[in-house]
Amino acid sequence: MDPSVSARIQSMFARDRAMALVFVAALWVTITFVYFAISPLIDSGALRVTLTLGALLLLLFNTMSMFAMIRHYREDRDHIYGLDIRHLDEPEQRERP
Repeated sequence: MDPSVSARIQSMFARDRAMALVFVAALWVTITFVYFAISPLIDSGALRVTLTLGALLLLLFNTMSMFAMIRHYREDRDHIYGLDIRHLDEPEQRERP
């Protein structure tokens, strides 16, 4: 593989990984804020347990899915990002005589 393409692939993967981690962190901050903002308004113990379990499951499943996505992208990054780069470079190649 061309070293410049490999560097572009690594750069794109690093950016996607960073954005996924930012989204996970933002989700955790948001859900935590909402949980503690709403929690004092709930009088029912059963409803509090339901809210807690729902929030934890939401955080767990979304966090694990992001890590699974990152792992998949890492395993198959040459194919995934290679297609992106090829499609990004097509207009430039068409303009060349």
